Amino acid sequence: MRGILYIVSSPSGGGKTTLIRETRTRLAAWGQETYFSVSHTTRTPRPGEADGQDYHFVSRETFEAMVHRGEFLEWAEYAGHLYGTARREVEGRLDQGIDVFLDIDVQGAQQVKTSIPEAVKIFIYPPSYPELKRRLMQRRQDPPEAIARRLKWALRELGVAGEFDYAIINDRLERAVDAMFGVCVAEHQRLWRMRSHLEKIRGAFQESLEKDFSV
Repeated sequence: MRGILYIVSSPSGGGKTTLIRETRTRLAAWGQETYFSVSHTTRTPRPGEADGQDYHFVSRETFEAMVHRGEFLEWAEYAGHLYGTARREVEGRLDQGIDVFLDIDVQGAQQVKTSIPEAVKIFIYPPSYPELKRRLMQRRQDPPEAIARRLKWALRELGVAGEFDYAIINDRLERAVDAMFGVCVAEHQRLWRMRSHLEKIRGAFQESLEKDFSV
């Protein structure tokens, strides 16, 4: 069975990275192999970030050349930097039956959905404005003007969140992980995804029945 592509979006500070990590752990225990797609970006690494693990850090020239060659499923510019998801990070793994998670913004989510219509879009809501502001300030990664810009952009993202397939409010981590894991399990049970496997069961059932009751 082909893997499922999950597009996970939220305002910066919404907690989607943690939710994806915990959900992948649950899915591994359930028996489903997963992969977290690493995006390309032109911004410089923050302290503690590693190339190939947090992002593929590339020059603007390299990024633009990849765009010209059609190597991205989606890409966008945010706060003066380019971000994109390379096709090779996704398509081959889906064909191998591996579930792939994308951590991208709402613009990128729509681009990917256009290319891969069966992708599942999940939006992670912060519980409130004060909580999101607290999380952004607690990270100590951005100056006040950058935090203000992220909060303003968050309002735009909330405005299009209704276009997603699922909504999860990240107020309590364990509860939010339960919700995302539940979405993933339910998606695997969709009839159209399971059809070929179910046909094999039906065929084997019929063959066994005919053997048991043949004249």
